[in-house]
Amino acid sequence: MSKNFETGWAITEDWGFLSTAGVIRLSEAILRRKIEWQEIIVACKEQSQVGYAHIDYLWSYVPFIATIWVGESERNQGVGRTILAFLEKDACMRGGEVIYSSSQCGEVEPQAWYRRVGFEECGILSGHNEGVGEILFRKRIN
Repeated sequence: MSKNFETGWAITEDWGFLSTAGVIRLSEAILRRKIEWQEIIVACKEQSQVGYAHIDYLWSYVPFIATIWVGESERNQGVGRTILAFLEKDACMRGGEVIYSSSQCGEVEPQAWYRRVGFEECGILSGHNEGVGEILFRKRIN
């Protein structure tokens, strides 16, 4: 992990970045609630936001990375790993044992990243995303 990046839960001041960055597809009301409920992690470099993760919770307590996004100029520098480490630490403090995520079947690069950072395939959701399957990933953290 790079020591140049800081991560934390998104705050209201991150709204502008989150509403225009990456592929976040949440309505304004849901995005604001997710900020309030600490369900968005933001990574910064030199006080500028460079990436985020949008977290959902399966069964209301198991973290699921719905989206993880890093700006192109910061990719392959440890931002994603830094975000993941923040989530793992938080999940462990809450007594969690596992984190889930997914990737569309054709997304080779994201799948390779999940495997490199310790996730394993644990299932597939067929017919999702206009007929494209979704590979489910799990990472044990305890």
